[in-house]
Amino acid sequence: MISIEAKLKERIKELTCLYEVTSIIVNSDYDQLETSLEAIVYSLKKAWQFEDVTEVLLSVGDYKVKTEDFRPDMVDIKSDIKVFNKVDGQIIVGYPSEKYAVSDFLDEEKILLDNVSLAVGNLLERKQIRDSEAAARRQMERTDRLHILGEITAGIAHELNTPLANILGFAELLKEKVSKEENVRDLKKIMDNAIFSREIVKKLMFFACEMPQEMKTVELKPAIENVLKLLGPSLREKNINLTKSFSNDAIKLRADTVQLTQVLFNLIMNAAYYSPTGSTIDVNVTAKEKKIRIQISDQGKGIAPEIEDKIFEPFFTTKPIGEGSGLGLSVVHGIISSHKGSISHQPNTPKGAIFTVDFPKL
Repeated sequence: MISIEAKLKERIKELTCLYEVTSIIVNSDYDQLETSLEAIVYSLKKAWQFEDVTEVLLSVGDYKVKTEDFRPDMVDIKSDIKVFNKVDGQIIVGYPSEKYAVSDFLDEEKILLDNVSLAVGNLLERKQIRDSEAAARRQMERTDRLHILGEITAGIAHELNTPLANILGFAELLKEKVSKEENVRDLKKIMDNAIFSREIVKKLMFFACEMPQEMKTVELKPAIENVLKLLGPSLREKNINLTKSFSNDAIKLRADTVQLTQVLFNLIMNAAYYSPTGSTIDVNVTAKEKKIRIQISDQGKGIAPEIEDKIFEPFFTTKPIGEGSGLGLSVVHGIISSHKGSISHQPNTPKGAIFTVDFPKL
């Protein structure tokens, strides 16, 4: 029989635990949540009747913290942690099974455990809301920047087009009149650089959505096969093995053929650029209920976490100076968006990156 004094002592321990847990949650750093959860676990350990032998395990989402001597074979009581009404983990409080039974747990201890589980669930809900708001804010800021930049680049592209056409035209005329081989070579350099500059202008116009679209039904398999033929020499040069699979050979979508080719070319070329010699690139095409999905996987170094949010930004590149304008992926993003599609990336296993493009189904 537990004395009134002992019962009072237990209630004080439980109230103290609730106060500590509330304080920990209020002062939690969402970026170091594991530290807060560990503090909650040790606060719970002190609240139980036999605190010297009490062990606690808290497991939720990607987090798993426990006291030092927790063992799976302990006699225990449990409480589910719910995040947005979905069970996402649990807290387990245990005693050594050699000396204790489930009956040694007090009813009030079970109530306390449920209250702490509820508080932890609320904490994780707030973290998810905060993370979602931050992601939405970053996306809005990025959209604003891209809109402003789109207007600027459209103007630049139009201004550059005329002088570049003049340079190329007059260089071609001079080439016909010049006889010395040395002068012809110089003119050829002028023409090559003008063509290169014109291609950058085209990319700027694609990015700014200034190129008119000719939307029509496109068969995806032949389109991909054509791109792979164009890239054949680059893939063979690095001895890259290419695998491709189609859930259906007759997959079709509504797209601008030139722009679709540019999307496929850029993504596969990027995969080849970052792939080590002798590795594999996989192109997988599937037709789902409402969308067509294209996945391009490589075995390169992958995308570093610190640049994940930047790779679709114009003029951002990890390539050496002279090897990339930083417009490839931003143009790809713009084209896919104009087709009412989406593009995302994720790590490949064991290394590399996977780019996923979703287009609406016909």
